[in-house]
Amino acid sequence: MAIQREPGQKGINWSNIAVGAIMNMFVVTTLGQPLEVLKTQMAANRSQTMLQATKAVWARGGIAGMYQGLIPWAWIEASTKGGVLLFTASEIETAGVGMGVSPAIAGLLGGMAGGVAQAYATMGFTTCMKTVEITRHKEAAVGVERSTFQVFMDIYRREGIKGINKGVNAVAVRQCTNWGSRMGFARLAETSIRNVRGKGEKDSLGAMDKILASSIGGALATWNQPIEVVRVEMQSMAKATANANRPAKLTILNTLGFIYKENGIKGLYRGVTPRIGLGIWQTICMVSFADYVKAWVKKS
Repeated sequence: MAIQREPGQKGINWSNIAVGAIMNMFVVTTLGQPLEVLKTQMAANRSQTMLQATKAVWARGGIAGMYQGLIPWAWIEASTKGGVLLFTASEIETAGVGMGVSPAIAGLLGGMAGGVAQAYATMGFTTCMKTVEITRHKEAAVGVERSTFQVFMDIYRREGIKGINKGVNAVAVRQCTNWGSRMGFARLAETSIRNVRGKGEKDSLGAMDKILASSIGGALATWNQPIEVVRVEMQSMAKATANANRPAKLTILNTLGFIYKENGIKGLYRGVTPRIGLGIWQTICMVSFADYVKAWVKKS
């Protein structure tokens, strides 16, 4: 993701904020939101198979159900977190490479920092609102009708700002490991492809090679799926689906233990299949495609 600065260029490359926002809007508006909805459905309903989850989401309104929560919350989240991610990761990755750090380690560090920054800067509120939408539809399925605003205000009245940002630490851990792994593995794969093709470190790769490298990075980064399942459980607000064994005050560790006791190892990896697809698509867009867009912006 790092791009060499032009000779004489100093300071911060602010254009990466706009590039990140645009690229992540593209991600979520194409394949991103359907895969995100399906992944969250499976993580929240751990007894469902992928086919059952797909049918449940489709029953909410067909294609509209697959894009549930896209406007405005997914767009708001995508644009803000994309800008923060690409800006932070690019600056750290470029600085790391400039200091002689390997591209894989620089990508790892940039992705980790970008993931943490986007989680705490933007994702508490926007992820809460997306989860409110999921919760509202789950409640409607059992006869409880509430609007998005009613669900949100109920949380705010009961728990205040902490309730809105519930699970943000789990989100930060997830995003740190997500993007650190995606960018680190993608850059490592790029280096391996260069070695196989007999290219030097500064030689550019073809589009298909970069897409392959990003696909490898996106797929391997799903090792942390248990963190995502924990995040969904911590942010689940459906009263009708409450479990008597569920801890009253959730932390990352006791939520992990609760899910393991209820559903075992399979429960912790529920939803990993759509997440592999989501991870590959996000990494292709935010690493490979973003490299080309940043290069175009720099030339312009």
